[in-house]
Amino acid sequence: MRLTTRARLMTGGALAGVVLLLSGCSRTTIQQDTLNPAGPAARKIDGLFWPVFWIAVVVFVLVEGLLVFAAIRYRHRPGRPMPQQIHGNKRLEITWTVIPALILLGVGGFTINGIFSLARKPTGNVLNLTVTGHQWWWEVQYPSQHFTTANELHIPVGRPVYLTLRAQDVIHSFWVPRLAGKQDMEPGRINHLTIQADAPGRYLGQCAEFCGASHANMRLRVFAQNEADFQSWVAGQEQLAQAPPAATLLIVQQKGCGGCHTINGVEGFGGIIGPNLTHFGSRTTFAGSTFPNNEVNLTNWLKNPPGVKPGADMPNLNLTPDEIKALVAYLEGNK
Repeated sequence: MRLTTRARLMTGGALAGVVLLLSGCSRTTIQQDTLNPAGPAARKIDGLFWPVFWIAVVVFVLVEGLLVFAAIRYRHRPGRPMPQQIHGNKRLEITWTVIPALILLGVGGFTINGIFSLARKPTGNVLNLTVTGHQWWWEVQYPSQHFTTANELHIPVGRPVYLTLRAQDVIHSFWVPRLAGKQDMEPGRINHLTIQADAPGRYLGQCAEFCGASHANMRLRVFAQNEADFQSWVAGQEQLAQAPPAATLLIVQQKGCGGCHTINGVEGFGGIIGPNLTHFGSRTTFAGSTFPNNEVNLTNWLKNPPGVKPGADMPNLNLTPDEIKALVAYLEGNK
């Protein structure tokens, strides 16, 4: 019976280990792999992680090895006297105090240097952005370009991007693992973070501080583009949005959409509670980068926002199918 129970425990432990290992191999996890840096800031963090990791491995092997050796070598046996105590052996106590202290001192020195290096404000051809965390989406302002978008950052490859980070309501945490470390965003406090991408691509991120019911649905995307593509995107975002047809405009006026959202160039849209919807159709996702931006998802969202994203501030406006169809057509076409 003992062997059966032990076998079951070992089998269960092995299966749990396999499941844990495989869970780290999901596509999303790989795309948010902090150990696969794609920018200078992330490489500095990676360069600190690996030496500390291997130091920890060596210490673990030595300490656990000595424990196992002592447990076996000096285990009690019939007829053997009690082992000699070493309490008060100054040479041993000084040795196992000084060695860890020196290791921690070395690690601390590299860590402090890394902290100051990462916190240093970049110079040169820097792109300045302001990111504000809301429950549960990201507001992204391009101050020099005079436009605002949501949930998706477009940045040029090879240029430092200096982020000014704010929080509108509760504590959030900005994190794009392959580009930089985490940085908290606290109400009433301004923090900063520098990100930079080595190559064009899409880099996934998320809020890393529990912030309420839809914390898991507060995601973001960073699109790194070559300079020409980035400037082309900026030029498109700087254009005013096209006005909706008269019938669609009547719907949004009756439902009060302009009280929460802004659409640059469209009269009556000046709200700042919800995301800026200018050029909404050019975005790949919406609702905190939770849903791919397509007709089906947007239709389901307009039917009942809190029903598809728990805690969403946008209420169910009880739109008719025809009203939803008109709004979807306008938003998706507004690129």
